[in-house]
Amino acid sequence: MDQFESLKAKVGKFSLANKTILVPEMGRSSSSLVAASMRSFGIDAQVMETYKGLQLGKQYTSGKECFPCQITLGDVLHHLEREKELLGESFNPENYLYFMAESGGPCRFGMYNKLHRIILDSMDGFSKTRIASLTAEDSYSIGGLMKPELRTHFRRTAYVAIVIADILDRMLWHTRPYEKEKGQAQAYYEKTLDNMCVAVEIHGSKKRFQRIYGILEEALGKAQDIVNPKIPPKPLIGMVGEIYLRSHTKSNQDLIKLLESYGGEVVNASIAEWVNYVSYDNMQKAKRKAILALRERDLKSLHQHLRNWLSNRIELTYQYLRMDQVYRRAKKHLQLYEDHKIDKLEKQLDNGRLFSFQVGTEAGLSIGGALEYCRHGFDGIVNVFPFTCMPSTMCSAVLKPLLDRMQVPYIDAAYDGTYQPNLEAIVRTFMYQAAQHQKKRLAQGNTRH
Repeated sequence: MDQFESLKAKVGKFSLANKTILVPEMGRSSSSLVAASMRSFGIDAQVMETYKGLQLGKQYTSGKECFPCQITLGDVLHHLEREKELLGESFNPENYLYFMAESGGPCRFGMYNKLHRIILDSMDGFSKTRIASLTAEDSYSIGGLMKPELRTHFRRTAYVAIVIADILDRMLWHTRPYEKEKGQAQAYYEKTLDNMCVAVEIHGSKKRFQRIYGILEEALGKAQDIVNPKIPPKPLIGMVGEIYLRSHTKSNQDLIKLLESYGGEVVNASIAEWVNYVSYDNMQKAKRKAILALRERDLKSLHQHLRNWLSNRIELTYQYLRMDQVYRRAKKHLQLYEDHKIDKLEKQLDNGRLFSFQVGTEAGLSIGGALEYCRHGFDGIVNVFPFTCMPSTMCSAVLKPLLDRMQVPYIDAAYDGTYQPNLEAIVRTFMYQAAQHQKKRLAQGNTRH
């Protein structure tokens, strides 16, 4: 089988039944809870240990690839090699499905699974491990992965799991800078994540979302005990950028902890925001295509595009409904920063004069998100991305001069697996500027809202 045939035959939407699904870790919370959602529906899903195989990932790539591509490749190679060593002759590569999504547009993410496929085919014993791939082009439809009667419910359970993951992350970021004892917040986060994985696995497939919410609410109520009320509010830092690097703590060298160590409190852009954006973007694309079909009097295409628009509109409405439910219950106990609504982010782009969602990628989200952070009284913005990332470079080109005029501190944080000797000096200087911004803002009576 040549490489082009392999890309068709061994990358796609394969049934997850009777397979072990290998899930790459991106955000610890989101990957763990999505895997728990799969297990709730009877799928054997495992989150692979991450960053242990980075040298393998670099060994089989040229260095021109996006850094997350090297990390995720290393993760799957490391996992399969460990399984092969552990199981010996009983190891069967066909028993595994490697779960790797993709996205269209001007971003190398759409090519990860293709390169991974070529490399797996070149490896001794791994060529029969197929890659289960979802794409943003159809809003990550799971048609073909499981039985039709389960698809919609699994998709919605997984979305709720992602929102809960975002809440757990924000619980950690909100409590850790103010904890009474060092390490207390991290330990409580680990315990809570384990409990929520169990809750999602037990209740997810049975549609018992209220029980899941109740367990989450109880955990958040106890989290308040971690906070020392005598510690005054710290400069609030908004983090944007490429979704993998900003979420994967090992690849960004635990940047949030570093910012906290120099006196900050951080809010990172959420995973759910990306899912919402995909539904919103596909809805807008369908609308533009419908208008074009109407002008051309192509009634058949018009009907199809209107159906696509309605489908994505319903999906986005459901996502916002669930997201609002979870945040409403969470905010009874902790003053967590709520998620952005995608239409508000698009409006921040000033009717296309700063940037346009039609370009695609996360650049529009990052620019709009940074401006929303500023509007809500944040004291600094950090843009996190892989070295040479094109969308984040576009984001930087827009945000740097814009935030300079707004007098909001801003830094870029690019990563490629090496350690920058001046990173701490950059962060320390940035946090001093953020602290000065906070003083000035408070002196003007501009509190967060």
